[in-house]
Amino acid sequence: MRLGVLDIGSNTVHMLLVDAHPGARPIPFTSHKRPLQLIAYLDDRGAISAAGQRVLIEFVTAAAQLAEVHGAEDLMAFATSAIREASNGSEVLGRVHAETGIRLIELSGTDEAAATYLAVRRWYGWGAGRILSLDIGGGSFEMAMGADELPELAVSLPLGAGRLTRDFLDADPPSAKSIKAVRKHIRAVLEGPITDIGRLTAPTLVVATSKSFRSLARVAGSAPRAEGPFVRRELRVNELALWTSRLSAMASADRAELPGVSVLRSRQLLAAALVAQAAMEGLHIESVQICPWALREGLILLRFDHLMTA
Repeated sequence: MRLGVLDIGSNTVHMLLVDAHPGARPIPFTSHKRPLQLIAYLDDRGAISAAGQRVLIEFVTAAAQLAEVHGAEDLMAFATSAIREASNGSEVLGRVHAETGIRLIELSGTDEAAATYLAVRRWYGWGAGRILSLDIGGGSFEMAMGADELPELAVSLPLGAGRLTRDFLDADPPSAKSIKAVRKHIRAVLEGPITDIGRLTAPTLVVATSKSFRSLARVAGSAPRAEGPFVRRELRVNELALWTSRLSAMASADRAELPGVSVLRSRQLLAAALVAQAAMEGLHIESVQICPWALREGLILLRFDHLMTA
């Protein structure tokens, strides 16, 4: 069947059409996405402005039309931290439904971490043993760990690259003082979850997902996307520390010239590097493997698992 997956993230809104059936891997058919940093539309009350809502509704309308034109038999639509943490998030979801007919599911941070972990587990299989997955988004940072398809621990932290850039790293390039402040903040937020992970049996495989980690790995020398999803990609903490230092001294225009870094995410790349470095050092991780599957694939797998048991 053809399934539409509408992802309202913190940096982009993305409509993906995939062909799949229970027991098979989802194969992308076509997609449509556009940059939409909803956090840039937050007012002083933490509410998404009328302008931000209009842009969101325009995209959702276009996405629904794309799904209809290409014969999607089902449509999943979900929103992550940008919506769930907005003070008027429920109001925005209601308006989107009223004007487009699309009901967006507001994922909790725990659900987001668990679905991403499921995608990682299915990609690497049971032979991977205990998996720890890490995912840096625009609004939040997810960690999950376990030995089965459901994680023993799943947490979501307000350490997204877009959020930290907005709150701490507004200058371009940022000042040494602001970098010191955001490092301190990241370590403080990570302290409790790192302690909780440390109480569990150590993972046999540590995996990172999504655009921020892919960009950092590419900058550090991993294979380009054109070489396909089955090429092994890795990010080592010593290389990451070196690049974090370099990124700290670069303006966003210079970062955008690096391999694998888009103009949209160039401002946020330093914040992503700081979170990744702090997490890897705090967890005593020497390297992470980069998984091509993440949240969207996890939700697709959950949908087809449901169809198999319905």
